[in-house]
Amino acid sequence: MNLFEIEYLWLFLLILPIVAFMYSAVGHGGASGYLAMMALFSFLPETMKSTALLLNLFVAAISFYYYWKNGHFNTKLFLSFAISSIPLAFIGGMIEIDASVYKRILGVLLIFAILKLLNVFGKGTDEIDKINLWKGLLIGGIIGFFSGLIGIGGGIILTPVILLMRWGKMKEAAAVSALFIWVNSASGMIGQLTTGTTIQPQAFILVGVALIGGILGGYFGSKKLNNKYLRYLLAFVLIIACIKLFTT
Repeated sequence: MNLFEIEYLWLFLLILPIVAFMYSAVGHGGASGYLAMMALFSFLPETMKSTALLLNLFVAAISFYYYWKNGHFNTKLFLSFAISSIPLAFIGGMIEIDASVYKRILGVLLIFAILKLLNVFGKGTDEIDKINLWKGLLIGGIIGFFSGLIGIGGGIILTPVILLMRWGKMKEAAAVSALFIWVNSASGMIGQLTTGTTIQPQAFILVGVALIGGILGGYFGSKKLNNKYLRYLLAFVLIIACIKLFTT
C-alpha cells in the first residue's frame, strides 16, 4: 500500500508535526507516537516499523542537538546503555513477527509512554546515584532488542528508567535518551534493510513534515518549555491508540 493512499491523509499530515513537536520537546524521536498514529489511520504493519524508525532518525537527531548544545548530555551515562543496545537493536530489527502479536507488544510499550507523559515516574531528583555498568548494559540490551523488534528508539522506556533509578536529572535523561533513540533507530533500520525491507519514497515527505515540529520542539524543550498540557494531550491520543491496538 502506498503511504499516501490512506484515508484522511490531510489529517495525518496535520497531526504529524504536532506529535513530532511534543516528543522532541521532551528529548524523544516520537516513534511510539508515530506508530500510534499509523495504527489509528490503519497503516499496514509492514510499513509502520520502517517508517517510524526513519522519522525517529531525523527528529531524535534534532532533539539531541538542542539538548547537547545546552549542556545536558552525559556521555558516560549514554555509553552504559548504548554499548549493548546497538547490536541487540540490529538483531531485533531483523526479526519479523505476526501482525496481531506486533499490535499487542506495541500496545504494552505505549502504556509506558502514557505513564511517562503523565509523570507517573516523577519529575526528577537532585539526588543522583552512580550508574552500575552491568545494570546499564542489561537494561540497554533489553530495551535495544525490543526497540528494533517493534520499530521504536527506546527512549520512551529509557527515560523513566533513568529517573526511577536516580541515574540522572530530567534534562540529562532527555539528552541521553535522544541519542540513545538515534543509535537504536539506525541499528534497527540497518537490521531491517538486511532482510529486504524497503523504504517507500513517500516516507521522506513525511520526514520533511515531521521535521517542522521536531525543530521547534527541540528548541523550545531545551529552553525549559512547560510541557504539562502537551503531555496530557499526547497521553490522550496514545490511550485511544492503545484501545484500538488491543481491540482490533
